[in-house]
Amino acid sequence: MGYRFVIANSHWWKRGTQNMDYLPDDNSRYNDVDYWDERYKTEQSFDWLGCFSKFKHLLEKHVKQEDSILILGCGNSSMSGDMYSAGYRSITNIDYSSVCISTMGARYSHCPGMTWQQMDVRQLSFPEASFDVILEKATLDAIMVEEKSPWEVSPDTACFIHQALKEISRCLKPGGRFVSVTFANPLFRKRLYARTEYNWSINEYSYGEGFEYFVYVMTKGEGLSPEDAALEKKILEDTTKAPPPMIATQSEDEEDFLSNIDLT
Repeated sequence: MGYRFVIANSHWWKRGTQNMDYLPDDNSRYNDVDYWDERYKTEQSFDWLGCFSKFKHLLEKHVKQEDSILILGCGNSSMSGDMYSAGYRSITNIDYSSVCISTMGARYSHCPGMTWQQMDVRQLSFPEASFDVILEKATLDAIMVEEKSPWEVSPDTACFIHQALKEISRCLKPGGRFVSVTFANPLFRKRLYARTEYNWSINEYSYGEGFEYFVYVMTKGEGLSPEDAALEKKILEDTTKAPPPMIATQSEDEEDFLSNIDLT
């Protein structure tokens, strides 16, 4: 699934962008598969949140070389190829851009055990318990690109994320790990992952020098910690309360929630 809408108009985007040539005029373009198809025709490679070597030391603790791995929103990142070179030889990559899948499939055609499929993360066409590891890097971040607040996402986005996480959980084997690499700190991201329905535990790690990124490892079949269970309970309770009156301090058109997060 690609869903690589870019986190623009934010400190994260300004620091994370390596090639401004592909920056569109409007953020809405990042929801358009045609934009990505055109971009992938010329852009060779781009790695969100750093290359594989930056978090390899964390991944090695949770992913075995013999594991069957699914990578969501693979894009044209070098991560799959770098992992293959590091000894991970059973890797399935999915993205919603047909151009991406065609280009990357040709690029790594010499790698037996590495496959490429066009697919939507909300409708994974794999049987239950298909993978030992499902990995995403900035794909779920990107889904929230137009959200105004990290505390209260829109119903459409919440539904999208929930559908994706249900599919991820379904496709994990018992004891399998969902690894999420993201710029979002636990204060915001655990609100999405702490849900009994997904049937997993949550552990968090971080990496980066000068700018911190996060790695969450969800293990299928393990229960939420007391802290995460309490977080889920609080979120559910909050959704039943009437929202407080909103006091606008500045135009919503002039900001989004990513601009308000201190990422420095």
